[in-house]
Order: sequence, then C-alpha cells, then structure tokens
Amino acid sequence: METDSGYPDREYRVGRGKPPLHTRFRKGQSGNPRGPRSKNLPALLVAALDEPVAVTTGGESRRITKREAVVAQLVDKSAGADLRATKMLIDMLKDIEKQAGTAPAPEKSPLTAADEEVVENLLARLRRTELAEIHHRDTESTEESQDPINCFSDGS
Repeated sequence: METDSGYPDREYRVGRGKPPLHTRFRKGQSGNPRGPRSKNLPALLVAALDEPVAVTTGGESRRITKREAVVAQLVDKSAGADLRATKMLIDMLKDIEKQAGTAPAPEKSPLTAADEEVVENLLARLRRTELAEIHHRDTESTEESQDPINCFSDGS
C-alpha cells in the first residue's frame, strides 16, 4: 500500500523542488511572518543621506556623509554664480528659518548720518555723470545723421 508521499517504503526523497520536511512551511504559518519591509520614503531618504562617502579636497581624502557632500556642492555652485543653485540655497535657508521660527532681525545700518549723506551725494554725482554721458552720445548720433556731407555720401 502506498503512503501519502507516493513511496511504498514511507521514505521521502529530497531533491530538486522537494525540500526537506523539517524546512517546509508549517500549515497555517505565513511564508514571511514579519511581513514586507516598510518603505517609508523619509526614512529611506535619511538613511541614504547619512551614508558615508570618500571626498578628496585639496589633495586630502576625507569621509563625510552624502548630506554634507550635497550641501557643499550646492554652496560651491551658488558661489560660482549658478543662479539655480543660489535660488535653491536661498529657498532652503528661508524654509529652515521658518521652521526654526526665528528669522534673522534686519541689521541696523552701520553707517552714521554723516556717512549716509556722503553716500547720497556720491550716488547723485554718479547719476548726473551717467545722464551727461547718455546725453552726449545722443547728441553725437543726431549730429552725424544731420551732417549734410555724410548724408549724401556714396561711401567713397
């Protein structure tokens, strides 16, 4: 008479597709009792940013986190006149200040009243100089177009 295993001598043969009986899942037991791994995006992002990376600066190799490397690159690009990086950096700073609840107080002008008067006089003088140069260029261009000798010249 044959048994449940299909072998007359009650012997279970281990092989391909036939794991040993003691390693098989028990009836009613889940294949993964702990369930699927949680994929929390903020936690994954924090874990990835906290991984160390080797960086060489000035011929010297150091180990810093990816978070530090990203911030360093953003600041370097911003300092190199990359407008997108500058905007991102300023937006990040505003968000950080908003979250901290402390926006830096506007600094009082370090200039005295006499200093401010000197600056105003300098700006007024610069404006007058610029306007005079613009007026001078305009009068030169109108004089050239009204010059009767150049007006009918055939270029020879």
